[in-house]
Amino acid sequence: MPFDLPLVHNPCSAVLQARLQTLLDNKTKPLGSLGRLETLAVQIGMALGTEGPVLEQPQLLVFAADHGLAQRGVSAYPSDVTWQMVENFLAGGAAVSVLARQHGLNLGVVDCGVRHDFAARPGLHLCKVAHGTADSFEGPAMSIQQCEQALHNGIELLSGLPGNVVLLGEMGIGNSSAAALLMASFTGRGIAECTGAGTGLNAIAIERKAGILQQVLNQHADARTPLEILAAMGGFEIATMVGAVLQAASERRVVVVDGFIATAAVLVAHALCPDVLPYCVFAHQSGEQGHRNMLKYLNAQPLLDLGLRLGEGSGAALAWPLLVSACSILRDMASFDSASVSRAG
Repeated sequence: MPFDLPLVHNPCSAVLQARLQTLLDNKTKPLGSLGRLETLAVQIGMALGTEGPVLEQPQLLVFAADHGLAQRGVSAYPSDVTWQMVENFLAGGAAVSVLARQHGLNLGVVDCGVRHDFAARPGLHLCKVAHGTADSFEGPAMSIQQCEQALHNGIELLSGLPGNVVLLGEMGIGNSSAAALLMASFTGRGIAECTGAGTGLNAIAIERKAGILQQVLNQHADARTPLEILAAMGGFEIATMVGAVLQAASERRVVVVDGFIATAAVLVAHALCPDVLPYCVFAHQSGEQGHRNMLKYLNAQPLLDLGLRLGEGSGAALAWPLLVSACSILRDMASFDSASVSRAG
């Protein structure tokens, strides 16, 4: 590759983990009574390398691109919806726009490869590699050079943003197909297990979609390395997200992962650098078939299960208050000694 992947250090420290757990165990509560919130507090503390974590200037990024494979009818919506939804994000009308405003998240939209040219404006990051990927049914979705450029764009984007936490979202008609292909390639599961409704396909259309994706897998059976697989069957938004995840982890930022497509990007990042996982908080288990097993493969425990399959970063935004609460408990909750409260006998 013409550039070096960011160097990621595993943040896991037995000493810091023990100190964080001791802090939680001495709070005015029964041991372990805050459940997953305590686990989350320890993870964030270790990721940031502190006993008093504060999440600063959260960046919610929606990575957008089009997919050549969409012309095969793998989505219930036409490709024009990608650029139309980008405009909706920027105008503040999408679900993730509403949630970002509610929770004080800085929303940015990243044009990684949309088949539309956008006027520059605040909140829009222009990182376009090309006007959509090629049709992976016929050949590689991206050249190796395009894939490397998308990775580099994600690295550069993150390195220029403030804060110590990034929330991942995406938009791209056809990208649940790309995510399913990546899942099948990296986990070894059959494509039928990885393929879901996406934008709302019925059972017959899902079966047809799985058949098309099996042919794509057969077409690219010689793709072996993570970069080759990503280039052959991924998307510009997924590849840009991979670069962003690697850079965020190298800077010890917390990464809040949304649904199926965002998790597919982490799947690729993990294949390139396993040490990214301790920085990743998985917001929810989506309603998209395959997400459960993708999370299981990564040994990831999602915070929520609301049946979401919207994407956009909506699940990450909904999970955000849990991260804030976990940090507040660790920093601000009284101990038995400071509150003069008796311990259990």
